[in-house]
Amino acid sequence: MTDQPEQGKLSPEQLVTLYKISGEINSTLDFDEALDRAITALMNVTKAQRGFLMIADHSAGTLEVHVASGIDGETIEKEGYSTTIVNQVVETEESLLTNNAQFDTRISPGESIILRGLRAILCAPMMVQDRLVGVVYLDTAMKRGAFHPSDKDLLDAACGIAARAIENARLYKVAVEKGRLERELQMASDIQRNLLPSSMPDVDGYEIAPYWVAAREVAGDFYDAFELNDGRFGTVIADVSDKGAPAALFMAVARTLIRSHSYGGEDPVSTMWRTNDLLVPDAEESGMFVTVFYSEFHPDGTSINVNGGHNPPALYRASTGEVEYMPMGGRALGWFPGNAFEAVEVRLAPGDVIVYYTDGLTEAENPNAEPYGEDRLSEAIKRLHSESAHDIRDHILEDVDIFCDGNPPFDDITMLVVRYIG
Repeated sequence: MTDQPEQGKLSPEQLVTLYKISGEINSTLDFDEALDRAITALMNVTKAQRGFLMIADHSAGTLEVHVASGIDGETIEKEGYSTTIVNQVVETEESLLTNNAQFDTRISPGESIILRGLRAILCAPMMVQDRLVGVVYLDTAMKRGAFHPSDKDLLDAACGIAARAIENARLYKVAVEKGRLERELQMASDIQRNLLPSSMPDVDGYEIAPYWVAAREVAGDFYDAFELNDGRFGTVIADVSDKGAPAALFMAVARTLIRSHSYGGEDPVSTMWRTNDLLVPDAEESGMFVTVFYSEFHPDGTSINVNGGHNPPALYRASTGEVEYMPMGGRALGWFPGNAFEAVEVRLAPGDVIVYYTDGLTEAENPNAEPYGEDRLSEAIKRLHSESAHDIRDHILEDVDIFCDGNPPFDDITMLVVRYIG
């Protein structure tokens, strides 16, 4: 690569011009404005008829025209420049000047040069620490149009300044965008946490212990527990198919719909059915869906359970000392209207425990990529079945943590433990 011309090689007039160009280019941190100012300043100095400023996309290995300007700054089509010359400048990382583009044997004039009658072309790379930031391409088809060797020296120097200014503007834009996204994600995370119940229903005969942690700033999992009439209460555990802010919004809508239908007196099947049909339009547009397991508990230990494509909860039976898994069934909410759901009644005896969970728990892996799994979950429940719901929850989480041996979770983990004490 040819080094950028030293300022000592420029004439006093060129140094004044370079100072003005530097002031124009460095007077903003707005990325697009920095590009516009760079090409305008360079065209004014060289008296070019057209100017193109291209930015390198290193991941795609391409150059993208960000600014295409004609005389007096009017926007022109981002095509018609000599790709032959641009490619040569990119390959050699050296500027190129020709005042005889039609017949210059160095460049093998292509269609754009011949058809547009281009006469003079000046093209230079914009480099930052031996890395190509972009390319400035100037040309003219005017008969008297010509670039001087001093224009090339000045352009080389100006491109060095422009490259650093554009890189600074790009980094500033990235930083601003990152900060904005972080603020939005933090806000979404705060909203999501506030949507989760601040306390569990205080109902006779039951203990309830929740757990929720997001793998990212915002989760797709959620749980809920709320009191209903006649001593009943409902529990929900769910997992939205996506992650991040869109999943959090979808989660909020699903939670609100389930609560509103339950509060309105709908039975569990109707609650799920109506929620599904209201979610379908949004789900079709976003491509998301949500798996849900909804239970309604009665004071006598009876529970009515509806599964919408979710992981079946683990049910510990005190009478047998064994863990069974509640029935699978139903399809996720949001797939299609008229989704059919089935209610399953479960009679609990004192000491019985139900552990609701999302797949982030059973699919948590150790360093050998082995999943925690349902069998380990069953054994963990058995070991502390006689303790409180909170102790059972904490023991399961500790068991998962020991199993994972420092391997971070790749998915949200949500759990809800319900213990019937009679």
